[in-house]
Amino acid sequence: MTTQAFQQGLPALLERLAHGAEMPIERTAFHEVRQRCLFDGHAARVGQVPRVDEVLAQGTATPPNAKQAQTLQTVVVTGSLIRRVDLETSNPVITIDRAQITASGKMTLGDLIQQLPAMTGGNVNPQVNNGGGTGASTVNLRGLGSNRTLVLVNGRRLMSKDPNAIPAEAIDRIEVLPTGASATYGSDAIGGVVNFILRKDYQGAQFSASVGESDRGDGDQSGYSFTFGQTTDKGSIMAGINYSKQDGVSAAERPFSVNAVSISGDTAFVGGSSSTPVGRIQLPASLAGQFGCNQVSLNPGGNSQVVSTANYHCYAAATDAYNYASINMDMTPQEHTGGFVTGEYHLNDDVSAYLDAIYQKTSSSFQLAPAVFGTDTTGATIDQNNAFNPFGVAFNAGTGNQFRSRLLAAGPRMASVGRTEAQINTGFRGSFTLADQSWNWDVGFNYGHSSTVTTSGGLVDQTALYTGPSTLNADGTATCPAGVSPVLCQFNPFDTNSANSKAAIQAALVNAPSNVYDIEKTYHAGINGGLFNLPAGTVQLALGAEYRKDYEHAIPAPQLQIDNTTGTCILGSQCISAAQGGYSTKSVYGEVFVPVLSNLPGVKSLNVTIGDRYSKLSKFGTNNSLKLAVEWKPIDDLLLRGTMAEVFRAPKVSSSPTISELYGSGSSAPLIGSDPCDGYTGAPAGSSLALACQNVPTDGSFRDTFVQSRTQAATVVQGAAIAGFPIKPEQGKSYDFGLVYSPSWVPGLSTTVDLWRVNLNDTITAVALQSLLNLCAAGSTEYCHYIHRNPNPGPNQGQILQSTVQPTGNLGSLNTSGVDFSVNYKLPQFSFGQFRVGVNSTYLKYFNQITAPGVAGSITYRNAGHFLPFNSAQASVCPDAAGVCLFPRWRAQGFVDWQLGDWTAQWRMRYIGRFQNGGPAGTVQDTAPNGVAGTVYKYGSTIYHDVTLGYDIEPFNTHVDVGVNNLFDKQPPFLYANNTLNANTDPSTFDLMGRYFFARVTVKF
Repeated sequence: MTTQAFQQGLPALLERLAHGAEMPIERTAFHEVRQRCLFDGHAARVGQVPRVDEVLAQGTATPPNAKQAQTLQTVVVTGSLIRRVDLETSNPVITIDRAQITASGKMTLGDLIQQLPAMTGGNVNPQVNNGGGTGASTVNLRGLGSNRTLVLVNGRRLMSKDPNAIPAEAIDRIEVLPTGASATYGSDAIGGVVNFILRKDYQGAQFSASVGESDRGDGDQSGYSFTFGQTTDKGSIMAGINYSKQDGVSAAERPFSVNAVSISGDTAFVGGSSSTPVGRIQLPASLAGQFGCNQVSLNPGGNSQVVSTANYHCYAAATDAYNYASINMDMTPQEHTGGFVTGEYHLNDDVSAYLDAIYQKTSSSFQLAPAVFGTDTTGATIDQNNAFNPFGVAFNAGTGNQFRSRLLAAGPRMASVGRTEAQINTGFRGSFTLADQSWNWDVGFNYGHSSTVTTSGGLVDQTALYTGPSTLNADGTATCPAGVSPVLCQFNPFDTNSANSKAAIQAALVNAPSNVYDIEKTYHAGINGGLFNLPAGTVQLALGAEYRKDYEHAIPAPQLQIDNTTGTCILGSQCISAAQGGYSTKSVYGEVFVPVLSNLPGVKSLNVTIGDRYSKLSKFGTNNSLKLAVEWKPIDDLLLRGTMAEVFRAPKVSSSPTISELYGSGSSAPLIGSDPCDGYTGAPAGSSLALACQNVPTDGSFRDTFVQSRTQAATVVQGAAIAGFPIKPEQGKSYDFGLVYSPSWVPGLSTTVDLWRVNLNDTITAVALQSLLNLCAAGSTEYCHYIHRNPNPGPNQGQILQSTVQPTGNLGSLNTSGVDFSVNYKLPQFSFGQFRVGVNSTYLKYFNQITAPGVAGSITYRNAGHFLPFNSAQASVCPDAAGVCLFPRWRAQGFVDWQLGDWTAQWRMRYIGRFQNGGPAGTVQDTAPNGVAGTVYKYGSTIYHDVTLGYDIEPFNTHVDVGVNNLFDKQPPFLYANNTLNANTDPSTFDLMGRYFFARVTVKF
C-alpha cells in the first residue's frame, strides 16, 4: 500500500468506522497503518494503534468534520530537523502520552520523568531537602546530569530545564531521546533530549481537581486546573491556569529518617554531626595529658569555666555527635501557580503567526539543623583573654587550636524560595512550493526568564557574637570594651545553651534575602523541504541559524557574600558570591535525509541522515558537531538503525540547581580518603610534592585530621572565571545501534533493543579536594596554588585550611554504555476487556570516571552497580546537587493497561536493581561505608507498584480516577547517615513517602 493510496483512502476508512461499519483490511495495509499513520497529529507508536474513539476525539465528543479527518501528516520527530511521515526512525524516541501522565497521579512532571529507566545518577526533586528545596526537579539522562540533558518545549529550549515549570494540562505528550543530539540542538544535548509537546487544536473546556495523601495522614497535596480552547478555520488558541500544593513532611515522621544513624565497624549508633551543642574543643598540649585525649566536650550541667574531668569529657562520636536528622524534611513543601497559552493564527493560506507561552510561580522551602559555630567551619575566633575562655589559648584557624559548636538557640536554619519563570516562543511560520517540492519555514524568538528570591532564616551574624577580650565578673557575667553590646558580650562559646548565650544568639539572628536572575534569548530561523526525487523517495534538506544569549546576575545578601580568602561569610553558612556575566552563541546547522534504496530484495528501505552544526561561542571559540544516522528495513517488520553523533557542552552560566560553572562561588564540605603529605619528610624545593605539602612538618609526624577522623573538610568552590582557571567546552561522541521489530504475524506487538555509548572528554567539573591533592603531588603543578595549609607551628600545622579552593575547569573524561530494551503488546480484544502490556528497561554496562587521563595521579572510578556516598572522592563529580549518586545496573518499568467500556485500570511497576556500597581494600571503590577499609555493603532490588482505576460518567462528561502509588508501602534501603546527606537513604532515587493515595475528577464542557 503506497503512501499516496493510504492518504486517499484513510478519510473513507475513518468515516465507515465511525458509523460502525465493518471493513476488512489487508494485513499489509493494516501493518502500514500501524507503523506510519498519525491520527489527529498524535504519534501512533508501533504496536499501539489508537482506538476509534481516540481517533475521533477532538476535545469534544463531536465527530470530526472532513477537514479534521485529514489524512497522513508529516511531523518533526524529536532528534531530527526533517519532516517525515515515519515515526520509527533512527532516533530511539520514548513517548509518554497524556493517558500515562494522568494515570501516574503526579501533579508535577518532574516526578514522572525521573522514573524513566534511562534516568540514573543523582537527581534533585522535592524529596531532596539539603541541596534541594527549591520546588524544582532535574532531568538526568544516562546519569550524565541535568547540565548534559536538554529540555525543550515544542522543540525549543526551556531555559530553566525544570519540568515542574510546565503545566501538566498543557502537555499532549512527552518525547524522550536518550542519545546525543548536539548536531540538531547544540550545547547540552549529550545525555539526550526531553521534548514537551504542547496540545493544539483543542475545542472545548475542561476542569480538573486532584487530591492526595499518604496513608500516614501527611504529605497532603491538592491541585486544580482549568483549560479551554477554540479552533476555527482562521486558527486556534488554547490556554489554561493551574494551581497545586504539596505539604511538607518532617523526617521525624518516618522511622528510617527520624535519626541520623551512623555506622562504625559493626556498631550502628545515633550520631550525626561533629558540630555538636556540647562543643568539640581541641585541648592545648598542656591539658591533653589530663584527659588522655586531645578533644573534649562539655558534660551535661557542667561548669564550662573549670577545665576538669568533672566538667568535660573526651569527645566520642557515638555519644556526642549531634542528631540533626529529625529537623530535616523528607518532603519539602511547595506551591505552584501558573498558566499557559498556545495558539496559531493563519494570516493567509501559507503564513501563520504562533505563540507558545508558559508562566509558573513556585513557592517552596527547606529546613536544616541549627547553625554551626567554629574555627574550622565558619571561621570563628575566640580570644585567649575572653572572659569565658578557661583554656588559656586562643582558638582560631591561624593558631591551629580548633573549636566547633552548634547554636541550638537559633532554631532550625530555614530558607523560603520564591521563583518565577516565564518562557515565550513566538514567530511566524509558513509553507510554499518550489520545483514541485513542499517547503516549510519558521522564524521566531524564544525568551526565557527566571527570578529566584531565597530568604534565609535561622542564621546568626557570627561577627556580632562577641568573643574578644573581656573580664569575668564575680557573678559570672563579663565586662566588655566600650561599644560592645551588653547582650552580645555575654555569649559563652563553650556553653552555648546557657541563658545568657541563648539571649545573645537570639539577638544576632538575621534574615537574609538573595536574588538570582537568569535570562536566555534565542533568535531562530529555519527552513526544510524536498530537494529532488530519487527512485527510493525524496531527498530532504533542513537548514537553520540561531543566535542565543545566556546571562545570569546573582545578588546575595551582604551577610551571605563569601570572602574568597577565608571561605567564610558573616552568617557562617550558605555562603555564595556576587557575580554576573554571560556569553553568546551563534550557530548554523543543517540536516539532509537521503532515501538510498527501497522495495528491493532484502532492502525494503535504506535511508541515511547527515547533520552538522557549527557554533561560535563568544568566550570559548568554535565547535562543529556532526551526525550520521542510518535506517535499514530488510523486511516490513524489522527496522535496523544506528546513529553516531558528536556532542559538546559549553560551561554553565545559570546557578540552578548547582553552582555556576563560570561565575559562582560558595562553601563546600568534601571528604577525602588520603593525603599525599601523610608522613611527609620533605622533598626538593619547587618539586610537585613540596608544593603539595607546603607548610607541612618534615619530621614525618603529619597526619591529615580529615583523613583520620573521616570528617568533612571545609573549602571554597569557585567558578572558572572567579578562580582564574582556563575552561573550554566538553566534547565527545554518542553512539546508538538498535532495532525495532513489529511482527506482522503478531498484530499489536512491538519490541526495541538499543545499544548505546557515550564518550566524553574535558568534562567540566569542580576539581574535588581529593583530585586537587593527588594531581598536585603527581606533577600537575597548576593545581598546587589552590591548596592552602595552616602555616602556624602547633598541632594543626599543615592541615588544610577553609580557604582552599576547588576550582571549576576541564578535568577528566567520562565513558558510559548500556542497553535499552522494550516490549509493548496490545492483546486481541476479549469479552472482558482490552489489555496492553509492556516493559521498558535499561541495563548499565559501565559508567567510568577518569579524573585526569594521561596524567600521573589519575584515578578511574567504575561506578556501575555502585552507590557513591556523600562527599566521597568518586561522588565529587556527581551531577546536580542531590548529595549522593546511585548507578544501579538495572532500571525498568512494567505496565498493564485495561479498558472495558467506561472502565479503565492501570498497573505500573518501577524496578531499581541491586547495588553495593564499598569495594575491596586498596581499590578506588573502597569508600569504607563503616569506616573499615574493604567493607562492602550489598543491597537488593527495590520494586514499587502503582495502580489506578478510572471510570467515565458519560452523562456528565466526567472522568474519575483513584489510585495508589507504592501500593505495598516499600521502604527505601537504609544507607546510614555517614554515607548520605538526606534521610539515611537516596531521596533522588527512592520513594520516601510510602503508600500514597490520590484521586482526580475531570469535567469537560
